[in-house]
Amino acid sequence: MTWKRTHNCGELTAENTGEEIILNGWVSTRRDLGGVIFIDLRDRYGITQIVFNETDKELHEKAEQLRGEYVIGVKGMVEERDEENVNPELYTGDIEITVTDLQIYAKAETPPFEIKEDIATGEEIRLTYRYLDLRRPDLQRNMILRSDFYQSVRSFYHERDFVEVETPVLMKSTPEGARDYLVPSRVNPGKFFALPQSPQTYKQLLMVSGYDRYFQIVKCFRDEDLRADRQPEFTQIDVEMSFVDEDAVMSSTEDLMQKLMKETIGEDIEPSFKRMTYEEAMKTYGTDKPDTRFGLEFADFSELVEDSEFKIFSGTVEKGGAVLGITVPGQGSMGRGAIDRLTERVQDETGAGGLIYIKLNEEDGVKCSVEKFLKEETVEAMVEKADAAMGDLVLILAGPSPDVYHQMSKLRLMMGEEHNLINEDEFDFLWVTDFPLVKWSREEQRYQALHHPFTAPYQEDVDKLEEDPVSVRSRAYDLVLNGYEIGGGSIRIHDRELQKRMFSLLGIDEEEAEERFGFLLEAFKYGAPPHGGIALGVDRIIMILSGGNSLRDVIAFPKNQKAQSLMDNSPDYVDQEQLDELHIRLKRGVGPEHE
Repeated sequence: MTWKRTHNCGELTAENTGEEIILNGWVSTRRDLGGVIFIDLRDRYGITQIVFNETDKELHEKAEQLRGEYVIGVKGMVEERDEENVNPELYTGDIEITVTDLQIYAKAETPPFEIKEDIATGEEIRLTYRYLDLRRPDLQRNMILRSDFYQSVRSFYHERDFVEVETPVLMKSTPEGARDYLVPSRVNPGKFFALPQSPQTYKQLLMVSGYDRYFQIVKCFRDEDLRADRQPEFTQIDVEMSFVDEDAVMSSTEDLMQKLMKETIGEDIEPSFKRMTYEEAMKTYGTDKPDTRFGLEFADFSELVEDSEFKIFSGTVEKGGAVLGITVPGQGSMGRGAIDRLTERVQDETGAGGLIYIKLNEEDGVKCSVEKFLKEETVEAMVEKADAAMGDLVLILAGPSPDVYHQMSKLRLMMGEEHNLINEDEFDFLWVTDFPLVKWSREEQRYQALHHPFTAPYQEDVDKLEEDPVSVRSRAYDLVLNGYEIGGGSIRIHDRELQKRMFSLLGIDEEEAEERFGFLLEAFKYGAPPHGGIALGVDRIIMILSGGNSLRDVIAFPKNQKAQSLMDNSPDYVDQEQLDELHIRLKRGVGPEHE
């Protein structure tokens, strides 16, 4: 029989001294000190030390069987520890439990890794035994943080009269960008559902339906190459609002983030976030998701060196490229060996052709690595443009645009991390706005939506849609936190004819548009309100709030970088009988017999 606990393992203190209690949990550690057995009993709330004395021989003998991860229940008395035995690292560290009865619910084999924080075990083993990994306190804190986060999100939107609506998981495939995960329909042979990359069209239809304010916490799926901050299935806070502009959506999101930060990790943040246009972000930081916790903004030397005799500079500018620099404070005395190693690293990690520098120090004065090719006044002008002072180091890259901006962005982050310029305790929010509506794809020889095909252009740019598409600005906005994009949204197109023009611009002819998005175009015939919204990446936000660097540490059962679950060996092959029901035949060379 299972004993009903009176307390959990993380709540008893000296105030409970003398009480008879029942605890249930896992054996975390066991110490036998010659007649007295000490057990650290663990559950998700904490650890309590329990003690078996030799005075009760039968109970003591039973306790001798206990090993790590045994699941047990104990009855006993709360006793205050002597002052010298108090453990200040535990909330329960001023008491222990003298056990009077013991029940062993389940024995356990020795686990493949220790159940504790900060283990060095490889991720593959941890993911294979994920149910054991989830016992570790740091992962349990992440899961509890995630649970608290969900409660705060729901209370925020319910208090503001939003309607929580679940949209379908099985939907029409409307591929644009990442690949869809497809689900064959048994009852409709040859036809497939797609798992949603986003509920985008559904939430717009809800606005057409008059629901005014919608949200949901929703699972989404993308079949794409993975990395540490990406998963094939992910969770987002999906929001849509009618009769709003950008400011309304952004202001509501700022209020949400302020509440979440306060209620989940106790952090107070400014209610109004910084804003920066896409163009400004790219010119200043080389990325549309800059980490603005530190400086090292770009200095553009292109005009200063366009007539230089140094052909790497002047030739680059002549071909439409750029010469950029960043000033690293306090590194003006960096030695030649260190700079050579940095140059090699920059070439390997950013793809830049080389690294040029200007060092400013008391011993050498102003020293440029290519000074014999540059006039003294040019170097001085570059130092002034870079706002460099004595003791600083100016690092310079030259190359074609936009590649050199991306390369310098990587170098900036490299320097920020290496020289401890980033305040790891800071949470720095930034809105990036005014994105281009489309970009030209050389591979596909067509325009692609920078966000998605439903993003509205600025009204004053609509006339340029056909004649100069790349100059058209979108009413899109991304939310960035500490260099991570944590959300993106836009004001949507709600006019049927404008939406058809957008499809045409993207190379989607009228017939294809009708086939893929006819239901949305049809809905727009019946009165669509102006609307906009945002989607916030839950996994990425939780990763940042927890201080982690991998999404896999904040998702209970994640996939690895091959989109596999090592714990249950999914995806896996299925019986031919199941495939026959779905009218599917695997091509030759594919199947379990070819593993």
